[in-house]
Amino acid sequence: MPIYPIVPLLPSTVLPGVKQQEVQSGDPSFIQVLAQQLDKINAAQVKADETTKQFLAGNIQDIHQVMIAAQEAKITLQLAVEIQNKIIEAYREISRMPI
Repeated sequence: MPIYPIVPLLPSTVLPGVKQQEVQSGDPSFIQVLAQQLDKINAAQVKADETTKQFLAGNIQDIHQVMIAAQEAKITLQLAVEIQNKIIEAYREISRMPI
């Protein structure tokens, strides 16, 4: 009975930030894609902090900008945590499989 490898998904369908040309020409590694996504999460957090500081300093009069930036940062961080939880759950499930 032959054992076939799992066919990889197209990275452009899994990660919306990765373009098809980049995948075909450069084939970024998992670490590169992970680092890019973590940088985006960090940028959202920094943007929320800066917007809050500008609001407190009186440079921004519109509270909506501050709230939108804070919610974007919160949602991106929650998404990263949920992805981490799913990865850990999958690892634990695989490690419990009998050989």
